[in-house]
Amino acid sequence: MLKIFKPSLYVILDLDLPGLSKDPLTLAEDLCTGGVDILQLRAKNSSGKYLFEIGKKLRELTRKNKKILVINDRVDIAQAVAADGVHLGQEDLPVEYARAILGKDKIIGISTHSLAQARKAHLSKVDYLSVGPVFKSPTKPELKPLGTVFLKKIVKISRLPVVAIGGINLNNLPEVLACGVNSVAVISSILRSKDVLETVKKFKELLHYGR
Repeated sequence: MLKIFKPSLYVILDLDLPGLSKDPLTLAEDLCTGGVDILQLRAKNSSGKYLFEIGKKLRELTRKNKKILVINDRVDIAQAVAADGVHLGQEDLPVEYARAILGKDKIIGISTHSLAQARKAHLSKVDYLSVGPVFKSPTKPELKPLGTVFLKKIVKISRLPVVAIGGINLNNLPEVLACGVNSVAVISSILRSKDVLETVKKFKELLHYGR
């Protein structure tokens, strides 16, 4: 399953992001049609019931389109909707417990914001590292950008696939890809674009030809 990470487009469907032009399912359909490889559902301010209901619909959609579905934070929702995996933050359920619940065949990713966190993640049973924010991120304004020099350092030492995240857009994507990452995670520059479908296609084109 990890072969999807080179190169791949990982879009986070953040339901708390202001200014979404369409409802979540319509956005997800555009993302799948445009060629997203991995779709993450993130909704930190939504109820468990709502996450379960929309998660089931996204599972049907991603399965039909042969895409990977990851749930942010909520291991219980990931298990309940039979998602492909879960993405954990530094303050979420410890990786070993998530692995015990989901089993060895599910994808578990973790957010890292420092060299120490990245090294610690290598001692756990995670499948990929999310590293960022690379640039100033509108969804994580409290975090200091790490930059591409740091990103290159992580890629060099990591034995796990590296997913770059934070402020990535079509203009700086080639610079990020030059760091040797396996995947790029995008939120605002796709979800807030005037034409989500066409923007996803442009990202995919650069992913395959901009290295």
